Amino acid sequence: MAITTRLRPVPLAATALTGVTALYMTLVAVGNIVDFGTNREFVRHVLAMDTTFRDEDLMGRAIESRAVQDAAYVAIIGWEVATALVLLWATALWAVGVRRGAAERARWAGTVGLVMVLLLFGGGFMAIGGEWFAMWQSADWNGLDAALRVVVLAGLALLVTHLPTRPQELPGEARPPR
Repeated sequence: MAITTRLRPVPLAATALTGVTALYMTLVAVGNIVDFGTNREFVRHVLAMDTTFRDEDLMGRAIESRAVQDAAYVAIIGWEVATALVLLWATALWAVGVRRGAAERARWAGTVGLVMVLLLFGGGFMAIGGEWFAMWQSADWNGLDAALRVVVLAGLALLVTHLPTRPQELPGEARPPR
């Protein structure tokens, strides 16, 4: 079978987007492990709310314990590593498995990894960091724009992953009877 008959648009796009997201998450996780201190300071400032407007009605949310701040940061890194591994696995399934009729496994693994990204960047950074800890108020420690970019990438990848495909696009997949 010629390579052009094996490369179909939707699985190819899902492979590429899942792979790009996997690469991004891998670089983020490795960066946070190798350069532990830089983003630890970011997490500490966000949780301490020390660069916000310091509204007395909100400051009760601040977490000033260094131990709790560092535990939160280590948990974030653990989530990033797990997410990167799931997305790398999903990319491999898309790249290799689709030719063997394993599109559903690739779609499932990709969905899990991409939802993990959405939970971290949308739920963790945008909702909890941005709103609960008022990160949006900080001129110095505001990661909302970066988080939004990652949410858009992961959301787009998730949508493409779930686009319908014609049965002939997935070699080895069951074809509906005519």
